[in-house]
Amino acid sequence: MKLIRKNSAPAAADSGAARQPPWKLLVVDDEPDVRALTTLSLKDFRFAGRGLQQIEAGSAAEAKRRLAEHPDIAVALVDVVMETDDAGLKLVEAIRGEFANLMMRIIIRTGQPGVAPERFVIDHFDIDDYKDKTELTSQKLYTAMRSALKAYRDLQTIELNRRGLASVLDATPGLYELQRATLEAFFEGILTQVIALCKLTHSGLISTIDGVLTTVDGDGLHVRAGAGELNPATALPARLQEVVALCARAVADRVVPDGLRAGAMIAPLVLDERPVGFIYLETSEELNQNDRALIQVMANQCSAALENFRLHIDLRKSYEQAIETLGQVAEFKDSTTGTHIRRMAEYTRLLAQAVGLSPAQAVEFGRAALLHDVGKVGIPDAVLQKPGKLTTQEFDLVKQHTHFGSAILSHDPALAMAREVAIGHHERWDGAGYPHGLAGADIPLVTRIVAVADVFDALVSERPYKDAWTPADAIVEIEANAGSQFDPAVVAALVALYDEGKLDAVLEMTTGQGA
Repeated sequence: MKLIRKNSAPAAADSGAARQPPWKLLVVDDEPDVRALTTLSLKDFRFAGRGLQQIEAGSAAEAKRRLAEHPDIAVALVDVVMETDDAGLKLVEAIRGEFANLMMRIIIRTGQPGVAPERFVIDHFDIDDYKDKTELTSQKLYTAMRSALKAYRDLQTIELNRRGLASVLDATPGLYELQRATLEAFFEGILTQVIALCKLTHSGLISTIDGVLTTVDGDGLHVRAGAGELNPATALPARLQEVVALCARAVADRVVPDGLRAGAMIAPLVLDERPVGFIYLETSEELNQNDRALIQVMANQCSAALENFRLHIDLRKSYEQAIETLGQVAEFKDSTTGTHIRRMAEYTRLLAQAVGLSPAQAVEFGRAALLHDVGKVGIPDAVLQKPGKLTTQEFDLVKQHTHFGSAILSHDPALAMAREVAIGHHERWDGAGYPHGLAGADIPLVTRIVAVADVFDALVSERPYKDAWTPADAIVEIEANAGSQFDPAVVAALVALYDEGKLDAVLEMTTGQGA
């Protein structure tokens, strides 16, 4: 989708791009008169709308200092014979080698061509032109300068485009990173990458960039991220609303309406020829066509990444619903446990954070805990719901639910953590548990956490064969088994959560009371 600006005069206040900086010319010559004549000859020189800033040096040594001060010099006029007969040639070698400057265009000027013959210099040194001072009239100097600046500009464009494209390629994996906590974080990442690309293409000459990223959804426009004066947190509401409305019109009509700042850019986000949003940018220096083309490439990547992200969210929701459904199957099978799996998920999440895991990791642990007893679907109801004490044979059968759960969850790699929990939540810290007799840190952390949560919830819950314990008594029992049945660090976390009242909301789901 290409947006076309109508031919209308921009408002004076928006005439806006900052004045282009001058091209930098380094004149290296030990004759002051030559330097002065160069200044006079190029007094009114302009190329591509930019003038010249002349930087002078009377020797190769002084030229090196100027080069260090001005790494963005476009052209150098270099005399050969200065403090030594080959000072200028050694300076050329330093520019290309020591300063690693391959972009600068270098013109050799000499009044003693016999000292440095033209063919030898051209063959052995990386220069762009060779001039005898006696033939370098004002007109020829003008022509040489224009040719050199054109070559520099074209090389700079190629290099900046290369760097810009490299930036797009480097950024693309980040755009498809699906572990962002929220959709808003995803959009902020996109806008940050685009703004970074703008600054890259102009080597940091753009001092300010205002931008906004908006999506088009079924129920309207949604500002997802902003920067500078268009940051939703600080922007003037009227200004932001006006920009968004004008951009939406532009994307819909494919013609930029009056009212947007001159030189601004709208990069549509399009999927299957359907607009799904746009990125709007206002910069202190107008973007050229190459810049815009690169930014549109980035926008196209963003469009695909957005669709991928949405599909991921839908898939993630389906995955979470599938886990909850499996957990509920086990819960309905063992009707005596009530809301046990939901409490387990919350106890596990709280404990995971208490032992130092991130909130996102804690949620994953809690989700895995939902399926800890899914294997009970393979246990006969008569055994599972028996009100009295189980026989040895019946208990051996119940213990098989860990293997059944592992088998049920073994077909999907996404359920690997839940499978660990299903098979290992009856292992003990001292190695006396089942089914494998694992001990200590050999038991996965998620399983150690679920083991504590499972027993604590069982103690404070009423069952056909026992009354509910008070939370305080349950905590005492859990503490008594720290280092034998349970990981002491997880037990300490449970006690701390209980003492701080952070288990009260979950306990109320079970007992109807707090601590």
